[in-house]
Amino acid sequence: MTNKFTCDSETGVCRIPAIEPATHAPSTCQQGVEIAYIGDPLCSWCWAVSPVVAALQGWCTEQNLRFTIIAGGLRPGGGDPWNDEFKAFLRHHWEEIGKVSGQPFSFNLFERAHFNYDSLPPCRAVVVARDLLAERDDNNLTLQKFFAAVQKRFYAQNDDPGKIDFYREPCAQNGIDFVAFSTDFNAPKSAEKARADFRLNRSWGINGFPGFALIKGDQAQILASGYVDLPTLTARIKQLLY
Repeated sequence: MTNKFTCDSETGVCRIPAIEPATHAPSTCQQGVEIAYIGDPLCSWCWAVSPVVAALQGWCTEQNLRFTIIAGGLRPGGGDPWNDEFKAFLRHHWEEIGKVSGQPFSFNLFERAHFNYDSLPPCRAVVVARDLLAERDDNNLTLQKFFAAVQKRFYAQNDDPGKIDFYREPCAQNGIDFVAFSTDFNAPKSAEKARADFRLNRSWGINGFPGFALIKGDQAQILASGYVDLPTLTARIKQLLY
């Protein structure tokens, strides 16, 4: 029996399964300070906070702070029975989150006879895109847009992120070569890198998504866990830095 993840309407957090954390968490930056967004494309509260993430990336760039995205690991492997109970659970939370955030949700997904709510494939897509975009000096702006495009394709269009063609349009929208993306996505190393992200964020003390952390060297200070607005995030960053 699988442990169903839960979404808390009061805190705006999607709770996550336990994963053995990294013994020695590698730093995601060589020098200075980095602001990390920890999210999973199949986390509904992460979709709710997506506009805030976009605004945070812009604010970090203005402040000359490094911004990065770490793949979350909400439900790697999936495995929940696709039955009326699970569909009702998802629909209820999607309706609530849509009202709170104003983000669009489609409910056509629940008409499917079969679907595995597996968040490993879109997390693999995030780490693959991150690697392919590594040479672009845009403070992960394109990666943030790719992440949001993946979210929109799932939540607003209900396409299946377990299929490689799902990512064709997000790649095209963000100037990512789809052939190179497909090759890397299908390679076993993409799953290994995604799981490394999962272990890393657990080692920081992240236990729900969306999460935000200030990284300095190999030390992490959690800025927020759950749905949050930009002023709250920037105030906490300033409090820790200045």
